Amino acid sequence: MENKISNKKILIIDDEEDILNLLSTVLKKEGLRNIFKARDAKSGYTLFEKEDPDIILLDIMLPDEDGYEICKKIRQNSNVPILFMSAKTEEVDRVLGFALGADDYITKPFSPREVAYRIKANLRRTNPNIEEGNNIIELGPFTIDEDKVEIRKNNELIELKPMEYKMFLYLAKHPNHILSKEQICNEVWGEDYIGFDNTIMVHIRKLREKIEVNPSKPRFIVNVKGLGYKLVIKEEQS
Repeated sequence: MENKISNKKILIIDDEEDILNLLSTVLKKEGLRNIFKARDAKSGYTLFEKEDPDIILLDIMLPDEDGYEICKKIRQNSNVPILFMSAKTEEVDRVLGFALGADDYITKPFSPREVAYRIKANLRRTNPNIEEGNNIIELGPFTIDEDKVEIRKNNELIELKPMEYKMFLYLAKHPNHILSKEQICNEVWGEDYIGFDNTIMVHIRKLREKIEVNPSKPRFIVNVKGLGYKLVIKEEQS
């Protein structure tokens, strides 16, 4: 296997489904695509043994066994980097985590992008010759290769004009978030919104014609009346 960050296996063990889904979405946007998720210690340890991950994000407060215990079990067999995630902010908790073999300690609430950068930093430390690889975003059925300026849906290339590509890329970097016409105009055209209403609508229509099964009933690029547009990506599509 090539020594690229995008190929590294990431195991996330956390009982909060929202956190699992959020981290999974953001990490994939950051090019970390090989993600395994567990909601309790038992299934997390099973995945650890089965998948041999390159790095582990481990919550401390799990329903069946605390993260400290699973960390000790993992350390009996592996030196894989372990990043604790916890709402516990006391110094004694952080010290205990490091004493048990953690490589990092992230307090909740946290910035998902910061977590991604910490993962990459730890992967570089343990893999000195690692390569970043292509700048790829994977969202549901879509794969965006920023280096090649390509967008694929279910692995089929979508032919987009430059402004259509820029608009879709901007939406893709903020999945499931409403972006106002002002924001889209400023990002895509670098201009004030005034006078661009029809231009934006035309480009949205053309994008829908190319990516939607039924452009008149869009599933992905949705208009939120009075607020703007958003790219809807459901977790099960990821």
